[in-house]
Amino acid sequence: MESVLMKKLILDGLDCANCAAKIEAKINALEGVKQASMNFANKTITIEISDADKSEEIINKAKKIIDTIEPDVKIIEPDESSAKNTKKNVKSLEDEEKNESNRNEIIRLGIGAALFAIGLIFKFSFWTELTIYLTSYILVGGEVVIKAIKNIARGQVFDENFLMTIATIGAFSIKQFPEGVAVMLFYEIGEYFQDAAVNSSRKSISSLMDIRPDYANLIAGNEEKRIDPDDARIGDRIIVKPGEKIPLDGRILEGRSMVNTSALTGESVPREVQAGNDVLAGFINTNGVLTIEVTKEFGESTVAKILDLVQNATSRKAPTENFITKFARYYTPAVVFAAAFLAVIPPLIIPGAEFSNWLYRALVFLVVSCPCALVISVPLSFFGGIGGASKNGILVKGSNYLEALNNVETIVFDKTGTLTKGVFKVTKISNENGITKDELLKYASYAESYSNHPIAASILNEYNKEINKDNISDYEEISGYGIKANVSGKEVLAGNVKLMNRDNIEFSNVDEAGTVVHVALDKKYAGYILISDEIKDDSREAISKLKRIGIKKTVMLTGDSRQVGEKVAKELGLNEVYAELLPDQKVERLEQLDKQISSIGKLAFVGDGINDAPVLARADIGIAMGGLGSDAAIEAADIVIMNDEPSKIVSAINIAKRTKKIVWQNIIFALTVKAIVLILGAVGIATMWEAVFADVGVTLIAVLNSMRVMNVKDI
Repeated sequence: MESVLMKKLILDGLDCANCAAKIEAKINALEGVKQASMNFANKTITIEISDADKSEEIINKAKKIIDTIEPDVKIIEPDESSAKNTKKNVKSLEDEEKNESNRNEIIRLGIGAALFAIGLIFKFSFWTELTIYLTSYILVGGEVVIKAIKNIARGQVFDENFLMTIATIGAFSIKQFPEGVAVMLFYEIGEYFQDAAVNSSRKSISSLMDIRPDYANLIAGNEEKRIDPDDARIGDRIIVKPGEKIPLDGRILEGRSMVNTSALTGESVPREVQAGNDVLAGFINTNGVLTIEVTKEFGESTVAKILDLVQNATSRKAPTENFITKFARYYTPAVVFAAAFLAVIPPLIIPGAEFSNWLYRALVFLVVSCPCALVISVPLSFFGGIGGASKNGILVKGSNYLEALNNVETIVFDKTGTLTKGVFKVTKISNENGITKDELLKYASYAESYSNHPIAASILNEYNKEINKDNISDYEEISGYGIKANVSGKEVLAGNVKLMNRDNIEFSNVDEAGTVVHVALDKKYAGYILISDEIKDDSREAISKLKRIGIKKTVMLTGDSRQVGEKVAKELGLNEVYAELLPDQKVERLEQLDKQISSIGKLAFVGDGINDAPVLARADIGIAMGGLGSDAAIEAADIVIMNDEPSKIVSAINIAKRTKKIVWQNIIFALTVKAIVLILGAVGIATMWEAVFADVGVTLIAVLNSMRVMNVKDI
């Protein structure tokens, strides 16, 4: 049986988006590769290998492909068990060389520009002028020409180095020396600023998720020792001082403090914690000193999972990204062939046409033919959108889900823990047939003692006495019905109406708002316990806002009674409600709702991520109310709301709409400018100056525009 393996490679020094797309396409074509996904924003490629036994062979082939297309890139295989290595490996290599490389580049371009200016200002003889411009050209564009020659030798023809080389040498061949140098000079200056803008946006995105703690203060005997969070173990005791990040998930042993949870939940208001409370890595301790017992190693902590999700989110590419990748693959060769046609055919068929004139027009085509503006800006926009959402307490597991949010027509909600707080309280105990209220509560508590359901917790809280589990036997949880157990020799049934009907027990109909737990002892009805839940503070506002932003239908599915379901739905203004549903019936109802949406529409289901896994999986977009540190929620859903607020769904959709708007601004702007320059170039109006703007200028503007997507404060 084949085993699937995920491998990640860091491509340190990868700055060519077009080359990145070529690397991805060629690795995807390798036999044994299920999927390869390039993340240009964080310079990584994730390779999904269908046969783990051949992983080493496939990775070696992938490295050869990378080396062929981008020989100057350093390939790093990170230690997958440690989130810190990716960051440290890339940063240490980049920081050492970046500053010196930038200085050298500025000096080289400065000298080349000075010689170019001398050639423009002063009059020289033909050969002196040629020498000055040629020297300037070599200084400014020598590296580009050398790269082009190396790439041609490796079979890489249609790249920007080759295109710029042909265009500028062509300008020299028709004695347009100033234009040849100017095009290369402004291309290089544009590339410099473009790289700076891309690196700036990468850093900005990284800073959005700069939540990884740098160290932990370990208590070792009577001493305090600073260690890396990765080196801490479960059961270790750590101290967190005011102003420090909590480095690992744990339980507070001593101390009381206010903690800032905004990095994980997006909540601006600090929360108070004290001994006995659970806290998560990434929280910032604001005032008191806390002694914490570690409950999870760093690799399993919530913050590590969040970082991994965000860093790998763009491996699930949006349809728009896939479209741009395919478009770029055909766009450049098409424009190059059009340039060749423009240079050769018109001089042959148009009387009096000069070859040099049509060659110049063809050279304009070559300069415009690089698709970098699209290949860079589109993935950056999605990565920025995902980073901005995570800063807002919304984890989006892929660019595809972020884009899909734009097309949501119907949102289906679970009730308990999603629209309501899930904090249940016993509000009434009604006893019958000679059973006292205390006895009724006792038997119900024993029956519910193994359950972790909120309703069970509320009954146990009301009983508030120790449960001797030796008195419980034959325990059975009946999904969608309730509990069956033997307590001190009595058969206890505790559950809903369906459980009573199933066992043919005569019971009292209850016409009250709330969750009713009916109890029977030895097949005889003993009474019921009424439990009430509260609607979340922002549920009503969330439903109202969802309708305002264009959601056509809001629906609630619940296993609770029809009366309770309809009461909550009416209070919140939901369009439809379906109550008393078993888990499989929720899936069936969801499928019926799915058939009612349009062909391009999407259906989202919002649940608590634990009990609603089948429905979350079936929906187009599964949104989990993750709560703090809910591993099940993070695993189950496509999108996780970290602070359990339904209004965050509105924020997620607004971020998705903003991201899509900026993506399409870039696409339309880039293609429009390129099309205009191509047309003007073909008729002899546009020069290579305009062509350079249509290449690097447009790319720079598109990258800067992409950075706006990270501004999610007021969304």
